[in-house]
Amino acid sequence: MRKLGVVALSMLLILLLATQAYPVSEAGILFLLISPGVRADGMGEAFVAISDDVSAVYWNPGGLAFQDGSYGPAREFIFMHSNWLPQLTSDLFYDFAAYKHYVYGLGTFGISLTYLNLGEQIITYETGPEEMGRFMSYDAAAALSYGTTMTDNIGMGVTIRLIRSNLAPIGAGAEQGKGQTWAFNFDMGLLYRNMLFDGFNLGMNVSNIGPKIAYIDVDQADPQPTNLKIGLAYRIFGGDLSTDSPNRLTAAVDVNKLLVRRRKDGTSDPVYKALFTSWADDPFEEEMKKLIAHGGLEYWYDNMVALRAGYWHDEEGKVKPWTFGFGLRFKLYELDFGYITAGEGHPLTDTMRFSLQIGF
Repeated sequence: MRKLGVVALSMLLILLLATQAYPVSEAGILFLLISPGVRADGMGEAFVAISDDVSAVYWNPGGLAFQDGSYGPAREFIFMHSNWLPQLTSDLFYDFAAYKHYVYGLGTFGISLTYLNLGEQIITYETGPEEMGRFMSYDAAAALSYGTTMTDNIGMGVTIRLIRSNLAPIGAGAEQGKGQTWAFNFDMGLLYRNMLFDGFNLGMNVSNIGPKIAYIDVDQADPQPTNLKIGLAYRIFGGDLSTDSPNRLTAAVDVNKLLVRRRKDGTSDPVYKALFTSWADDPFEEEMKKLIAHGGLEYWYDNMVALRAGYWHDEEGKVKPWTFGFGLRFKLYELDFGYITAGEGHPLTDTMRFSLQIGF
């Protein structure tokens, strides 16, 4: 009989899950929680209440509503690349690409592609280490987004996503089927600009709302990583967040909560129940420990050079990294760099990300 290199594949999955500040056993396809957009990464992933560029397709599609060309480009493209978990392996990488386009009288539309390469796997015999073949493992998603204004200050948006998870082309041992599956989900976002006073924004996004996913056994299906982001942003100086003034300093904070409930017997609530039951699964103090806080600052000088710093705190997952970044802008071109450090030996340490944004 043949078997999949189960140990190697499991290690890769553990490494993937280690990149996320969420309980690893609660949900599947966690690659959807990897944050794209190097600008947001440099700010400690506190961006849901800003979402003023093309990366809003991920952070908060409600932010697309205000991207009509009044400031910044009405059409914009971004590409991001990152070698993933450089402390542990050299063949993982993450890519993200997105495009937005404003249509007068309708709103702003977006399209995005996400790809996580999980590296090369080896198929061996159950009776020994002899190699039978090799294959590539990956996760990928394609999404369509749309945002429009409800009032002068309130924008709402939605993202619809098709997902392909290709962990293995065969089962392990006597398993019938393959480690492959398709799935779909959607996000809903809201951005309230200048909520109480100029320069103060509120953002909210519920992402990855969809049915459970299964690879081989439907009875062992995993919930999708439905996640709630709520955040505040404040323009300390340089005008409100709806302007693109040359010199500006912005502060932002986000709080994340995974809306997944898995019981002790291994079963989990469907998404429509977990939106509510995930808040009462444990005592109040334990539930508060599941909240993940993000904070960051961004400073632009002369609309050409950006400096960023941030931090996030995940008590339960013991993930507390610092993030740094900078950006260079020339006319409608912007190059961003982000760096994460989480302490010596942590898988996230020395993760570097690069992105290029082009306006039209």
